[in-house]
Amino acid sequence: MVEEILKQVKQGTLSIDDAKQQLATYENLGFAKIDHHRKNRQGFPEIVFGEGKTKEQIQTIVNVIKGRGDNVLVTRISQDKADFILHSNPEFVYNETAQILYWTDTTQDQKQRDGYVAIVCAGTSDLRVAEEAAITAEVLGSTVRRFYDVGVAGIHRLFDNIDEIRNANVSVVVAGMEGALPSVVGGLVSHPIIAVPTSIGYGANFQGLSALLTMLNSCASGISVVNIDNGFGGAYSAVLIDQLAQKENVK
Repeated sequence: MVEEILKQVKQGTLSIDDAKQQLATYENLGFAKIDHHRKNRQGFPEIVFGEGKTKEQIQTIVNVIKGRGDNVLVTRISQDKADFILHSNPEFVYNETAQILYWTDTTQDQKQRDGYVAIVCAGTSDLRVAEEAAITAEVLGSTVRRFYDVGVAGIHRLFDNIDEIRNANVSVVVAGMEGALPSVVGGLVSHPIIAVPTSIGYGANFQGLSALLTMLNSCASGISVVNIDNGFGGAYSAVLIDQLAQKENVK
């Protein structure tokens, strides 16, 4: 990338000011510093956490990211903030369940993928977190298959889908209440499990703490646990694993 920019400057097809802008590692907006080199370092552009930011701040940030040709993903964004941005960016998509706003560059070539990420969700009440995981994984480039409402209270529903779940490269398992589902899935599959506890549950659930502790104390091997309600974090880790599996399949 750097060599190509320097060649353009030498040839006179790119001004020094434009070259400096492209080579800058971040762009200072005053209220935020947009990390333009994150895609080069980590494989994905910077992702915006919408909660706590004003709609005007989010609008400015996403315009800068999109202006560089990078895909845009905003998590934890409310309907009213999304509507404000959609008014001037109708090409964006908002998923109300996941509270995610996103845009992907459809002009880029889409890679053919052999495997997929399984998003396994215990109950309908956990859908917000599960959909946050599913859409995040899709925007980051993975193929996703959803297996919803397959919790341990009706474990036959899980067994009806277990063969397809087993064929995934990695599973993100989302559960509230006592958080037992990742342990069950972990004992039935041979791939990594990313467990996501949710805050769904009655009083002694302690807003997801009991589910988190259950998952951390799982006796099933191959389970990693992210924070409560962190569907995004679970999906991000799953996509990295999926990409490694894709590379292995190419060999």
